[in-house]
Amino acid sequence: MRIRVIATGGTIDKVYFDAASAYEVGEPQVGPVFRESNVTFDFVVESVMQKDSLAMTDEDRGLIRARVDASPERLILITHGTDTMTATAAKLEGFKDKVIVFTGSMQPARFRNSDAVFNLGCAVGALQSLPPGIYIAMNGVVAPAHTVKKNRAQSRFEPKG
Repeated sequence: MRIRVIATGGTIDKVYFDAASAYEVGEPQVGPVFRESNVTFDFVVESVMQKDSLAMTDEDRGLIRARVDASPERLILITHGTDTMTATAAKLEGFKDKVIVFTGSMQPARFRNSDAVFNLGCAVGALQSLPPGIYIAMNGVVAPAHTVKKNRAQSRFEPKG
């Protein structure tokens, strides 16, 4: 099994930047998380951008779509900021032969109390067991991307109501 990770930024990759007393999106953290977790599958990490998802444009979403289309792998994990994850997922409709799972985190992966490792593990399990389609794996829930929304007050994803 080989997974292509398309890293786009978001909280999962944020680092604390002391000089500015703020968070900035850094290098993709999925590779270090996978290595620390001693995974046994083959993976490649492709850093497409390092953006907060609120700063993403339609052109950025087009680039993500182009990278998914160009990928020789059929299992695609996209790390993404949670605020506009569903908007990007909607731009990927139409891939018939790929399993695409979006995930991210509410706390940076470098933080001890981050949900990143759990969400990444859940996403990898989803990639291995789901039929082709576009999914979101967050907070222990895996669902078709068009059926969920972010609940900012509760810091989680839940079914659209």
